[in-house]
Amino acid sequence: MITYGDGKYKVWLEEKKIGNDLIYILGGGEKSHIGGIVICEPKKETQVIGFEGHYDYIVLQPIAEKAYKKYKTRVVALGGVHIDNASKEEIEKLVENCKELVKCI
Repeated sequence: MITYGDGKYKVWLEEKKIGNDLIYILGGGEKSHIGGIVICEPKKETQVIGFEGHYDYIVLQPIAEKAYKKYKTRVVALGGVHIDNASKEEIEKLVENCKELVKCI
């Protein structure tokens, strides 16, 4: 598991292997949850599922796509980060911290 940030801005990413395939689980903020799912697989366009009222796919998609490009295998990224009543600046901080996790893939 890798982490980035501090306090309520801390985000984490866990990698699990299932055979040759990869699952990435993203969490952080004040409440981790499943707000979206992104699937990358050979010869298909990226599939994005965003649950109603959630925009976590925005930070999950770069995770799935980077891992797919690097490992050339089926990748599923799921999860979400949340801060209650987050300001625009707090959301931007979480997004930036998630981008730092992508660099570690």
